[in-house]
Amino acid sequence: MLEIFALIFLTRKIGALAIRKGLKPRSWKAYTIIAWIAAEFLGIMMGQAFFGNDNLLGLFLFALVCAFGSYLLIDYVLQQKPDVHDDDIKNIGTYL
Repeated sequence: MLEIFALIFLTRKIGALAIRKGLKPRSWKAYTIIAWIAAEFLGIMMGQAFFGNDNLLGLFLFALVCAFGSYLLIDYVLQQKPDVHDDDIKNIGTYL
C-alpha cells in the first residue's frame, strides 16, 4: 500500500518536471509506471537468484530498490532534456 502512495507521489514529481521541460506529462508518468513495474519484476527475479525463495524480506526489498532505481533513471533522462524558456523578448508587441 505504501508503495502505491510512493508511486503516485513520484509520478506527480515526474509530471511537474515534464511540464517544466515542455513535454507531455501524461506520457512521462506512464513511462515511470511501466518502468517501475518492469524493474520490480526484474528485481524479484534477480532477488530469487541472489537470495533464494526463503528470504522474502530481502527479496521484496531488493525488488523495491530496483523499482526506485527505475524512477531515478526516468528522472535522470528528463533532467538531461533542455528546459523551455519563455523569453519575454518574444512577447513584445503582443497582448496577453
